[in-house]
Amino acid sequence: MPIIRPLEDDQIKEKGWDRILRRCREVQAPDELFVRILAHAPGYAKAIHDAMHMSHAEGNVPHKLKEIIRIQLARRAGDTYFANLRSEKAKKEGLTEELIEAGCSAGFETDPRFTPAEKWALRYAWLMYREPKKIDKAFYEEGKRHWSEAQIMELGGMIALHYGMQAFMRTLGAFPMRDPRGNPVEEEQAREIYGPKVPERE
Repeated sequence: MPIIRPLEDDQIKEKGWDRILRRCREVQAPDELFVRILAHAPGYAKAIHDAMHMSHAEGNVPHKLKEIIRIQLARRAGDTYFANLRSEKAKKEGLTEELIEAGCSAGFETDPRFTPAEKWALRYAWLMYREPKKIDKAFYEEGKRHWSEAQIMELGGMIALHYGMQAFMRTLGAFPMRDPRGNPVEEEQAREIYGPKVPERE
């Protein structure tokens, strides 16, 4: 059980709760465990999940790329929960574990499977919590050759928001509610499947 326990439906006083659950079940990143924990503070589940869903599953930056970035960040945060979740939407769009691994390794810089625009976005996330001083005016000028300012804002907002919540979930010791095939599992099973640590690729 996470340090802060998830609430059952009859304990939750959250407007639009059915819509939040439906969206969690459709995308699975995050799954409903996350919002059941947030629901301890009325209004938080909706506000935070709305922002995370918009920054990750909507917008004008390809979702598959944002899913790789999300996982890269979760590994950096050492979060067993978010690092092991996979977006159903991204999988349906063709994202593979092989491409995720490539984007979570420093080798993405020379990987021909990524475009120059994708490499810049992956580098943006990579540097943000490793070498933030490298994200300077020149870095953004390079980014503007590949992305609009609106898209850069979208990427930056997603990186900041998701990493912060991943760091929070790491402290709670949470695990996904499903195995890699999408089957529901109990927490002990999840711990056995995913292990106590997440790989961080350098």
